[in-house]
Amino acid sequence: MLYCKRLWITKRMKRYSKSDLMKIAMTTLSSKILSQDKEYFAKLAVDAVMRLKGSTNLESIQIIKKPGGSLKDSFLDEGFILDKKIGVGQPKRIENAKILVANTAMDTDKVKIYGARVRVDSMAKVAEIEAAEKEKMKEKVDKIIAHGINCFVNRQLIYNFPEELFANAGILAIEHADFDGIERLALVTGGEIASTFDNPESVKLGHCKLIEEIMIGEDKLIHFSGVEMGQACTIVLRGASRHVLDEAERSLHDALCVLSQTVNDSRVLLGGGWPEMVMAKEVDELARVTPGKKSHAIEAFSRALIAIPTIIADNAGLDSAELVAQLRAEHHKEGCTAGIDVISGSIGDMAERGISEAFKVKQAVLLSATEAAEMILRVDEIITCAPRKREDRM
Repeated sequence: MLYCKRLWITKRMKRYSKSDLMKIAMTTLSSKILSQDKEYFAKLAVDAVMRLKGSTNLESIQIIKKPGGSLKDSFLDEGFILDKKIGVGQPKRIENAKILVANTAMDTDKVKIYGARVRVDSMAKVAEIEAAEKEKMKEKVDKIIAHGINCFVNRQLIYNFPEELFANAGILAIEHADFDGIERLALVTGGEIASTFDNPESVKLGHCKLIEEIMIGEDKLIHFSGVEMGQACTIVLRGASRHVLDEAERSLHDALCVLSQTVNDSRVLLGGGWPEMVMAKEVDELARVTPGKKSHAIEAFSRALIAIPTIIADNAGLDSAELVAQLRAEHHKEGCTAGIDVISGSIGDMAERGISEAFKVKQAVLLSATEAAEMILRVDEIITCAPRKREDRM
């Protein structure tokens, strides 16, 4: 294993450039629903990851799915987009926003004891109870306003009365934001989610330069630009249906994960089964000079490595036996960069075709597979359950 790892590092490895990231992204997207527009979406993914400036925190890259239009109508937007509408009477644009992100009940503060009843002998008493509830809610709103904010985002509902109080104070109140949305909003604006408001000095507010309402397709959304976390961005996916968008999101997320790891560990390899064939060749040579039974284990490891290009060919519906034999012959030439090109169905030069993979991902695959095989070999006995008896049915 250590020999193979050293071999990878010393053979045809280089530091990444933006063109390498594009090649890796396109290779990742080649087998997915975005393969028809892989260059366009590869550029989106690379631009988003480059904004992270070496960080692997994909939480700052938000993906929003909006049905309508074609996949190529998708775009990358700076900042954060919240999939909510601005309420009636609320300010539509706020500059230099101070944002309080909260998860608190903003409905009428009713008696929260199950089975409790309040008996009154007149409608005047009912009005008194309602007035007391309103006064309690007004106190809560006043505590929130005392934080010196001009935007309040709440995970739970905001009823009409507190919304009216916020509007009168010139504060944009956004209700029922999904939990993932407010967590990401708190992250990118530099704030924290609050649930109590008695101590304003202990609450960390979020900040951004501009909040405004935008239109995407037929939907209105809220756009936060100039956020505290400058690398935050949003990818808006457009498509014909929810099913297409869900698959596109999964495909794009795979590309983002691979790219973020490549930026973190910048070594790049050729793809198409090239690394496995290089390693298999060197492992075979090691087996020939190793005496004893150890050579059999080394040969078995070499055969396992060749399984990867075999599976690549099988998944593409190609003749794997023929292609792997051709590939093995090619790799006996010095400086060979040949791999399996599933598009043409033949052996091709991976460097010319721009098929690249991230070293860290390939390393993780090899290490995980080897550790799993070692774990199985260490098992002394396998206990199998008796098969379930079939019930006799008339």
